[in-house]
Amino acid sequence: MNNKAFYLETFGCQMNVVDSERIVDLLDGIGLHQVEEPDQASLILLNTCAVRDKAVRKAYGHLGRFKPLKDRNPALILGMGGCIAQQEGKQLLEEFSYLDLVFGTHNVHRLPELVQQVADNRVRCDETEFLDRETRLQLFPSRTGKDAFTSFVTVMQGCDNFCSYCVVPYVRGREISRSSGEILDEVRELAEHGVREVTLIGQNVNSYGTKEKEISFSALLEQVNAIDGIDRIRFTTSHPKDLSDDLIDCFGRLDKLCKHLHLPVQSGSDNILKAMNRGYSRERYLSIVSRLHQACPDIRLSSDIIVGFPGETEDDFTETLSLLEMVRYTEIYSFIYSPRSGTTAADMKDEFTAEVKQERFNRMLDLQHEISRHTWEADVGGVQEVLVEGESKMGEGQLFGRSTWNRIVNFSGSPELVGRLVSVKITKSFRNSLLGELSEGH
Repeated sequence: MNNKAFYLETFGCQMNVVDSERIVDLLDGIGLHQVEEPDQASLILLNTCAVRDKAVRKAYGHLGRFKPLKDRNPALILGMGGCIAQQEGKQLLEEFSYLDLVFGTHNVHRLPELVQQVADNRVRCDETEFLDRETRLQLFPSRTGKDAFTSFVTVMQGCDNFCSYCVVPYVRGREISRSSGEILDEVRELAEHGVREVTLIGQNVNSYGTKEKEISFSALLEQVNAIDGIDRIRFTTSHPKDLSDDLIDCFGRLDKLCKHLHLPVQSGSDNILKAMNRGYSRERYLSIVSRLHQACPDIRLSSDIIVGFPGETEDDFTETLSLLEMVRYTEIYSFIYSPRSGTTAADMKDEFTAEVKQERFNRMLDLQHEISRHTWEADVGGVQEVLVEGESKMGEGQLFGRSTWNRIVNFSGSPELVGRLVSVKITKSFRNSLLGELSEGH
């Protein structure tokens, strides 16, 4: 490869963000540096997500956008990784003649070798084999020594839940948990390099350690909470059916655990929850929410909602709207259902038109917007603790950080504040952020 540069695009969830960080490190190890524009690179990679149809279509659209670059420069290596690559495998090479490399979710560690193989031999390559359990346990990504104040820390991978609409167990594999010793060592080293906030991530962190007879996830949080230098802890994703009382209690007794939890409900209807194979009822979910507020009255929740799941009636949808009214989420990540090949739901009868689903989706967004607006506007005039992460996208000398509720707060301040916890008085609420000013003492 004459031009030692690569361009990387990432689609989807935080797990993909972690994988992309790993890709950057691996390619740096073989002398490739990351560039901001694809026409500057000799290697272009897409790290993809297959959970939603929109993400899949977006990834394919971006792949097509790079074809003219490949036509002009046949030596350019074009690769696709992530969940689409894992799901489609060699078929991608057959469908896209200009694609050189396909690597699955279990084969990120082999990327330097695969890239070199394509470059040296000018052969197209696909590697999507699932690894055995022991090999996977040895290959958990670690991100120590990064120049940042927040960091993801992977604690487990894969999923055993097999929700009827979801491809994750098929593209990420079954659940495995990393040893608590490795996790704690990584967090300590991150703290030594200036990281002040860690987010423990996995497809279902609530089931951490069950198979490996490790400590519970709540016990892991306690040990992370005791590490000097770490000021804040978050975690995601959290499956409601595995949220234990001990974990709920952590929100009331661990001083570093942020008062925010992403708790995907997907639907407010028992009929749909059963069809989704979610493993809990509406009543049980609401009892969990009640217990969370008892443990931590200030906690705020966000969630995922799917609209238009096969068989969803107007009554089912109304149940979802009523759940939003009861729980009062700060925000939701909402999707119109799209069938994923290989899942149980893909074979379910779907009687409603796209127009009906879109109308319901719009109604739900309107309701949630009002709920969110009331929540954030009520914060105006109050003082919030913010971890300053860097220069704000708003410019004008502003900094930005996040509150304990994971809300972006922009304010004017000295760059010397980056990496510190500061008190900010909230002066204005916008749809996606808050505006504030430094409180006295900063």
